[in-house]
Amino acid sequence: MFDRNLSPEEIASYRDAGVVHVRGAISPEWTARMFDKISDHLSGLGTFSGDTNPGSMTGRFVHDRYMWPTDKDFRAYALESGIAKLCAQAMDSQTARLYFDQIFVKEPETHERFFWHQDLPYWPIGGTQIASAWVTMTDVDADASALEFVLGTDKLGKLYRPVMPEGTEQDESIQFIGKDNDQPEIPDFDSERAKYNIVSFDMKAGDALIFNTRIVHSSRGNASKTRRRLALSTRWLGDDAIWKPRPGADPIVAQEHVSIQPGELCSGDPDRFPLVYSQ
Repeated sequence: MFDRNLSPEEIASYRDAGVVHVRGAISPEWTARMFDKISDHLSGLGTFSGDTNPGSMTGRFVHDRYMWPTDKDFRAYALESGIAKLCAQAMDSQTARLYFDQIFVKEPETHERFFWHQDLPYWPIGGTQIASAWVTMTDVDADASALEFVLGTDKLGKLYRPVMPEGTEQDESIQFIGKDNDQPEIPDFDSERAKYNIVSFDMKAGDALIFNTRIVHSSRGNASKTRRRLALSTRWLGDDAIWKPRPGADPIVAQEHVSIQPGELCSGDPDRFPLVYSQ
């Protein structure tokens, strides 16, 4: 049985750097299964999706989210792959509850760069024990859309204004970011790269990046002429995560969907935020 645990060094990396590269985070069986699942899903995207070039084998960036409530394979991955335990260990949490899942696919010669952003400003969630687990189902390097992180930005005590990804302009159902937002605009990290400590990771299929939802990150375009890039993110809530709805938050889970009130722990609604791991 595949039973990965984070090492003390990996836990320290998450704590100190805000991100940890976890080699072999999921089993080869899960990696192959989700590669096939994500590939098949491209022909049947859901409500909360974006697609820059539908149907093309090149120059296409696709994202979709919140599949686990209705799809047995995405649900099985979230509940059974072991990624929840790794996130709980990284967050120093006794528990890990599932918030949502999300796929990111960049076909060969997709040159669009995913913008710099933090995850947390998009969500109606508060707390310190909140993590994303980005797992690649294909090998990833600088030419094939590696993720980049601005180290130290998770410790600024600052949340930047959310922006929307390319390919979502025609889908009104996911235009959820309010224009009247008093959060500061995110800096143009690309124009002054030498000023910041920006890191990226070469990864093998089945590796994960587990990161604090306050760290600023981005992904490069896929310059490869032959390799597609498939990744599956799951979002995890630890012991202190609270329900914190606010204008412009992602509508996949809103006040009308939960049985808890603002300020209450997300653990109070186990149907909407299921407990996947408990130490």
